Amino acid sequence: MAIVEVSDLRKTYGKKRAVDGISFRIEECEIFGILGPNGAGKTTTVECVEGLRRPDGGSVRVAGYDPVTDRESVTRVLGAQLQESELQPRITVREALELYAACYPAPADWRALADRLGLTDTLRTRFAKLSGGQKQRLSIALALVGRPDVVVLDELTTGLDPRARRDTWQLIQEIRDSGVTVLLVTHFMEEAQRLCDRIALIDKGRITALDTPSGLIGRTAGSTEVSFTPSAPIEARLLSELPSVASVAYKDGRIVVNGTDETVHAVLSLLAGRGISAHHLRVTEATLDDAYLDLTGQDA
Repeated sequence: MAIVEVSDLRKTYGKKRAVDGISFRIEECEIFGILGPNGAGKTTTVECVEGLRRPDGGSVRVAGYDPVTDRESVTRVLGAQLQESELQPRITVREALELYAACYPAPADWRALADRLGLTDTLRTRFAKLSGGQKQRLSIALALVGRPDVVVLDELTTGLDPRARRDTWQLIQEIRDSGVTVLLVTHFMEEAQRLCDRIALIDKGRITALDTPSGLIGRTAGSTEVSFTPSAPIEARLLSELPSVASVAYKDGRIVVNGTDETVHAVLSLLAGRGISAHHLRVTEATLDDAYLDLTGQDA
């Protein structure tokens, strides 16, 4: 069942159309990613889902509720970690958790939540003294303390070092495994590819593609690249006629063929049949970066 439904969402700021007819559905217990460049309309879209902004057109439903007219109901089922948020510098982790828990009639046990997110040793630490990773963990805890069915995480790992980022990815997977639906906004391709069940690519206020990570990658012109140095000359024509070949190029004495997994097997079979060895053979699969460039024509 869809727990979040967005239909023909539109939002304009002055003459700028930030969101222009966006529609998508998020299933229960899904990690749904929104990916796109800065200024694409990602944050405006999720702020409409959260009820922080009123759409100019279209509709949004979270567990059947309208975030604007049913705001109180939505706050009981949705938790959010905002793209930019700060707490009072001198508030401690314990005080923040107690304060947020007091806002809900039946909050989660904040002590257990702190332990689960590795915050127990920081309960007496003031917010200003926390590391970037600890602040992000606290943001997640505050988003979860109300026992939400849906949690929105907006640019959660921006500014984190690689280790802290990977630790946070593990936390997101654990959140989903506990039965919470995750709406993840990011511009990190690896993050989206690693975590998301489905991804909506947003560019200039519109969804340009919506699919699983592997589905998006499969749409690229050449989802797999095989490169090698042949032991003997071979005509490019023979390679270009092989199944699913997107392109054939020569780079510094190496032959580079873009295609699919089927293409790789076909190339190796052709070489073997002609007694040609493939020296320094390298096979590289396309990534979400490649898919994004191919589908939108720009960097994220």
